[in-house]
Amino acid sequence: MFSADLSARADAKESSRMKPEVFLPDDYRPAEGEPFMNDRQLEYFRRKLIVWKQELQGQSAETIDNLQDSGRNVPDIADRASEETDRALELRTRDRQRKLVSKIDAALRRIEDGEYGYCEMTGEPISLKRLDARPIAVMTLEAQERHERREKVHRDD
Repeated sequence: MFSADLSARADAKESSRMKPEVFLPDDYRPAEGEPFMNDRQLEYFRRKLIVWKQELQGQSAETIDNLQDSGRNVPDIADRASEETDRALELRTRDRQRKLVSKIDAALRRIEDGEYGYCEMTGEPISLKRLDARPIAVMTLEAQERHERREKVHRDD
């Protein structure tokens, strides 16, 4: 089974290099009945990731504007403390978004390399429902759960 997955990935990798424009209807949703990670599915996830990245980058620009606007000196100590708390929360959110953008970029690279949609741990296909809900997923749900259990055990030590 694993060698068949590797062969399918190698074929997808080769076809992604010479891929013509893929027609994708606006209402397209990947279905379990079609071949896994065919050109339409890859294009669907590529577009989804690009739109998500653009949204995050737009929010980043808003954060920068908000931080520049909030740089004024507030005389009331309670107002100043509230503004500092808001600024810290916004910076923390922005840092999480920055990390998310790097994960999106990695997913886009996996699409280009023909490795998108396959578990890093087992090599098995990741379910389309999982990828639709979390397009940056790199493990099947089962592998992710095992990984998190191991992390929890080691973290508790």
